[in-house]
Amino acid sequence: MSQNNEPAFPGEISQNTTISRQWSGMTLRDYFAAKAMEVFAVDYSYEKTAESAYMQADAMMRERAKHDET
Repeated sequence: MSQNNEPAFPGEISQNTTISRQWSGMTLRDYFAAKAMEVFAVDYSYEKTAESAYMQADAMMRERAKHDET
């Protein structure tokens, strides 16, 4: 699974003796963008807010990937 499609809140479901992961809800990138949007929404239009939030989320994903490699 690519890092941008990674779930923000993965869960596990136990069926009999097998544990499987359930992937649902928002991606980690969407979660980061939603958190960043709180800051940008004060000063920007809706379009600029969304664009800025995803730019910040992408930067956070790149930084996160650097630390996952070490």
